[in-house]
Amino acid sequence: MSETTYPDIKLFIGNAWMASQGGETYPIINPGTGDIIGKAAKANRHDLELAVANAVAGFAVWRDVSPYERSRILRRAADTLRQRRERIARLISLEMGKPLPEAAAEVNVAADTIEWFAEEGRRTYGRIVPSRSPTTEQMVVKSPVGPVAVFTPWNFPLNQAARKIAAALAAGCSVVAKPAEEAPGSVAELAAALMEAGLPSGVLNMVLGVPSDISEFLIAHPQIRKISFTGSTIVGKKLAAMAGAHMKRATMELGGHAPVLVFGDADPVAAATAMARAKFRNAGQVCISPTRFIVHRSIYEPFVDAFVGVAGSLTVGDSLAPGVDMGPLANARRLVAMEDLVRDAVEKGADLKIGGRRRGNVGYFFEPTVLADAPTNARAMNEEPFGPLALIRPFDSAGDAVAEANRLPYGLAAFAYTRSNDVVSLLRTRVEAGMLSINDNLLALPETPFGGVKDSGYGSEGGSEAMEAYLSTRLVKVTSEFEASF
Repeated sequence: MSETTYPDIKLFIGNAWMASQGGETYPIINPGTGDIIGKAAKANRHDLELAVANAVAGFAVWRDVSPYERSRILRRAADTLRQRRERIARLISLEMGKPLPEAAAEVNVAADTIEWFAEEGRRTYGRIVPSRSPTTEQMVVKSPVGPVAVFTPWNFPLNQAARKIAAALAAGCSVVAKPAEEAPGSVAELAAALMEAGLPSGVLNMVLGVPSDISEFLIAHPQIRKISFTGSTIVGKKLAAMAGAHMKRATMELGGHAPVLVFGDADPVAAATAMARAKFRNAGQVCISPTRFIVHRSIYEPFVDAFVGVAGSLTVGDSLAPGVDMGPLANARRLVAMEDLVRDAVEKGADLKIGGRRRGNVGYFFEPTVLADAPTNARAMNEEPFGPLALIRPFDSAGDAVAEANRLPYGLAAFAYTRSNDVVSLLRTRVEAGMLSINDNLLALPETPFGGVKDSGYGSEGGSEAMEAYLSTRLVKVTSEFEASF
């Protein structure tokens, strides 16, 4: 594949690549240019039924495969991803605009994640519960839940799919995966790697097309026993309601609006530098992206100055070009949304320190943007921006900072900077977030839980907790001779 080539993407069903039975396709667009660079098969109802039938057949085989053999297959696939890192990274950059070094890092993390679940799958232990009778044994057994449907977003197209698919496969489940329609190329590469590694036919299937049509079909299908979704809170609530109506277990990793609490004893320049780099990673299109910067008034000005300095130093441009720090937004809709959020905040009193505009008229580029003194009634202070927009406001007391951190219905990630053990204890017990990182911005490691509270969802996409979602816990009670219990 050349540097500018994007392959046409087909459906992956029963270890075979195929066109839609209806012959329909849809375009893949490069957000850096706005050009159509490829096409993908658009599944219809017959394709979806075929995918589920293959997942059912695949599960009948895969659930009986030794966890050790499952582990070997997953590890081989992880090695293949590493070997193809440059090619896969280029696909990610072309289809969703992530700078090439960030895309390459995503491939590495995806491989590490698959490898971690490969090993964790060998430790899906049950337990023996002491019995009240010497002739009875009580065993708690972990069993794969069955075929699952996973829905993944475009912002981390490979890693989000790898987390869900690897956990499901390690647990012994089969999968019907629906990647984001904008960015299916890297997930197709993952499917190819797993097939080449020896994954039996039907254990992983990939379908593409209209999100609402696919989700409604798969969630309602009686053979699908679990769903896992990463995306917006609005869509997640709809899918969770559908899953509940069909008594399907679900993992929901939804939207966020991560607060960053910077206390007066922190180094304002060091905190601002680290957080600005985190803010503008992937053009701010990250569910745990730091967004509301709540900074103690005593260090407010140096924090703002340092943050603006980093934002102004970033190189925005073609995601494949060397030295680029930030690529385009994923689509034209995000440009309009960003412009509206900035305009609203400024009208309500925010101080636009840098950025705030579209860059150029080709592609979907938006400037790194910093708004100081952001009022709490600004839309951007209440709605997830999902773009390169940082909102900074001062606080005077720890109580005020925690209140602002908890003000919104979101509760995915939160960050803080402090040297005080007392403040750490306060934050640990009072901040309402599924993940809290203090004096560090690194989250989403394979071995740690990843998930939110409140409107940011439930369940975990990381750590041993992620495996539990794909396992049923059953009691098996064996009595060596009949005993009347009445």
